[in-house]
Amino acid sequence: MTTATASPAPLLSLTPLFARLKLTLLRNGLRQSNKRKAVFIASIVLVGLFGALQLVGLAALRGTEHAAAFTVPLAVLVALGWAVMPLFFPGGDETLDPTRLVMLPLRPAPLIAALLVSSLIGIGPAFTLLILIGSVIATAHGAAAFAVAVPAVLLTLLVCVALTRAVATANVRLLSSRKGKDLALLSGVIVGVGAQLVNLAVQKLSEAGLARLEPVADVTRWIPPGSALDAVRAAGEGEYGLVAAELALTAALLAVLLLWWQRTLTKVMTSPDSSTLVSAAKPEKARGAGAGLARLLPAGRVGTAAQRQLRYAWRDPKIKTTWGSTLGIGVAIPLINIVQGSHNLYFITVPVLMLTGLMYNQLGLDGPAFWMVLQTIGSPRDALAELRGRALALTLVSVPYLVALVLVMAVITGRWDQCPEVLGLSLAALGAFLGTGAIASVRFPYSVPQDHAFKNIAPGQSGIAWLGTLWSLVGMAVCAPLIGLTIGLHLADGHGLLWTVLPLGVVYGPLVAWAGLRFAATRMTRRLPEILEAVSKA
Repeated sequence: MTTATASPAPLLSLTPLFARLKLTLLRNGLRQSNKRKAVFIASIVLVGLFGALQLVGLAALRGTEHAAAFTVPLAVLVALGWAVMPLFFPGGDETLDPTRLVMLPLRPAPLIAALLVSSLIGIGPAFTLLILIGSVIATAHGAAAFAVAVPAVLLTLLVCVALTRAVATANVRLLSSRKGKDLALLSGVIVGVGAQLVNLAVQKLSEAGLARLEPVADVTRWIPPGSALDAVRAAGEGEYGLVAAELALTAALLAVLLLWWQRTLTKVMTSPDSSTLVSAAKPEKARGAGAGLARLLPAGRVGTAAQRQLRYAWRDPKIKTTWGSTLGIGVAIPLINIVQGSHNLYFITVPVLMLTGLMYNQLGLDGPAFWMVLQTIGSPRDALAELRGRALALTLVSVPYLVALVLVMAVITGRWDQCPEVLGLSLAALGAFLGTGAIASVRFPYSVPQDHAFKNIAPGQSGIAWLGTLWSLVGMAVCAPLIGLTIGLHLADGHGLLWTVLPLGVVYGPLVAWAGLRFAATRMTRRLPEILEAVSKA
């Protein structure tokens, strides 16, 4: 008796399948709504126009002596952007999460090849390709250089895509967790600070020329994929041994990335998710009421409210993003002005205004959960303790931050003579804006949507938010006595008395903060229902 042995079915090539899958995901996503389709089309148009401008600008460098000194570091910078992109935009690609394919019988090597090719379909790779083509036009001279440009551009593009895929796969657990969402929310901060740094770099290059980048290019030409772009320049100059070495270096990095990607992908696809396992860790010891941060806070409701606000600032992604952006931009603005040649410490007043601005809608940050606070307030004394605790939480972060910022900037600029007056005015402004901010929180509360990363005002409440912002002018008026004193001492050539602004600010700031908090507390108890309604609209 003979048995027929069925021949194994030929394996379906995953690469064209995943390419069609990527196109299908894009097409079906656009069919969901006209709004999404309009946004996608607008993105294509804007990215296409910006990419075309980049291509034309890079092509205009052709014939410039130091063109390669710009294109080589640019390639490294583009690759760095691809590396950090999945950490800040984890939802940008529907196929970035390999755990969606965990139940399919797929081998790592074909899967990686298919994912790599499908990743080349999209706006990001097209924009990168335009930059690389412009870089090649700027630096390629001769047939040999253009021949080398083909593998150089291909290797650079593959390195960028493999880098972002490997990073996303290695951090797939992080990106799907609460910390990953925090990183995504912080992307606005990174983009804002990065834009300032790019603007500053462009200004410096316009003054000194591309020759200033030669030391940077000497280093980055040995850092893939910058080495692949430098190979185009080397081919035009007949340095074929260097061409082979630089292309081999980029190809070696690509191989390492693919190997790392394969290993992490295998681990992710075969290891169980920790959320499905019973924790074998030992139970934590109960934390006493006096442990940790609570030891530094006053007893009673003031300390409890301050500790609650600090925990919210650390755990809530929305509040953490607001704090992070405020502290980060507060450091960036004085530094950028110092780099541009201004050695004036008064730029530190900008972070003071940004920090104290967090007090102007303290109750609105609670959202509908404010009803829990409302139930515990039965008198102006309770309201005062609640507001004092919130102000204390801001003070515990703001005062050390401002003192450290003033001292560091004084070290950088050497303007130690401005330290007392700037620090005194900063502390006075901190107290004034905390007091007036408490009043604004009670008089002009508005809801902050929690389900939207970049929307901070609920629909229909923009006018209320603007009233709260205009109320900050009252804080400026409260600071007028110390501001007038400082200006008067400067005009009267009384520089020897400017140190008195510091002790006056130390006394004046807490005094006006206390007055503002008491004024707000007496009105908070009468407006509790209106406040709850306003902060619950989202």
